Amino acid sequence: QVQLVESGGGLVQPGGSLRLSCAASGRIFSINAMGWYRQAPGKQRELVAAISSGGSTNYADSVKGRFTISRENAKNTVHLQMNSLKPEDTAVYYCNVEGKRWEGRALYEFDIWGQGTQVTVSS
Repeated sequence: QVQLVESGGGLVQPGGSLRLSCAASGRIFSINAMGWYRQAPGKQRELVAAISSGGSTNYADSVKGRFTISRENAKNTVHLQMNSLKPEDTAVYYCNVEGKRWEGRALYEFDIWGQGTQVTVSS
């Protein structure tokens, strides 16, 4: 099986910064896309940023220029650097990882979610 552990959420004032991290572990053969999503109260979960195995990135319009996604392939880890945070960025942030895992001698695709980490932007 594959597990994700997220870290880095918390309370920050408007204009502040936070860095989220998500580490995948287990019988991983390869990781393709890694991404961050968020869900605010009463709203649907939305994509914040994603990064492919080749390093191509995709951002929601609302975070472009403020957030940066990066990955450390050797550590199966993805980061989200969030700068110039706004109150509307307040949400639970979820990590999502897609890839292939070993089970016995066979390979299976996986698509898993982290447990979520709260980000609150408030003065």
